[in-house]
Amino acid sequence: MEVKTMADYAANGDKPDVLFWVGCAGSFDQRAQKVTRAFVKILNHLGIKFAVLGTEESCTGDPAKRAGNEFVYQMLALQNIEVMNGYGVQNIVTTCPHCFNILKNEYPSLGGKYKVKHHTQFLQELIDQGKIKITEGGSFKGKTITYHDSCYLGRANEVYEAPRKVLEQLDAELVEMKSCKTRGLCCGAGGAQMFKEDEKGTMRINEARAIEVEESGAEIVAAACPFCSTMLSDGMKVRNRPDVKVFDIAELLAAGQGLETI
Repeated sequence: MEVKTMADYAANGDKPDVLFWVGCAGSFDQRAQKVTRAFVKILNHLGIKFAVLGTEESCTGDPAKRAGNEFVYQMLALQNIEVMNGYGVQNIVTTCPHCFNILKNEYPSLGGKYKVKHHTQFLQELIDQGKIKITEGGSFKGKTITYHDSCYLGRANEVYEAPRKVLEQLDAELVEMKSCKTRGLCCGAGGAQMFKEDEKGTMRINEARAIEVEESGAEIVAAACPFCSTMLSDGMKVRNRPDVKVFDIAELLAAGQGLETI
């Protein structure tokens, strides 16, 4: 796959239109890597002039900040800001709501002021501009899809419609879960919970969410966050529902365009 870095562009005295912030999950988690590849396939297919930071990208510091380590967060953030400002970065798109939230809302106070979009917002704009056309949408005909609202995308940043508008492009029935939009239920991974042991309780949050998926009757769960994808997939395993698949919206759209098979 052809993916240029910011350093590649800088070496030629050029700049991309947008920086794709891959994030830790999208770089190192095998499941999230598939989402990264799907999104890059869409960008390349549409001829979007983009770049990644590659080895110059570090963790945004979000998990450290949510876990209470402000020092580590600021150390990571300032390092990233120095790199991005050095390249004159203005526009950022990311497939992770946690990266999206912290880059958009918390980096500015440290000198990192950028226009940040989540990939569902970016894709919705491309659809509105007529640049994305579903040629193989029929592959989802007769399927029922439900969308899980990520906390950092939904309630934290009020991005509810963009993901749904992207899904509406597919030839499928979109159904809502009992807890959705402003009343969405967390997958259980936010606030650095992904990296710590369970607290006492009667049921894990992701299993409770999986039950809502079952009640919706959906065959496919559309996610827009690598953490949510992991938690929802684990929840469906606990419920012994291998027939219910979890995919990122980028994967569904790439399949709808005939760019990959899922």
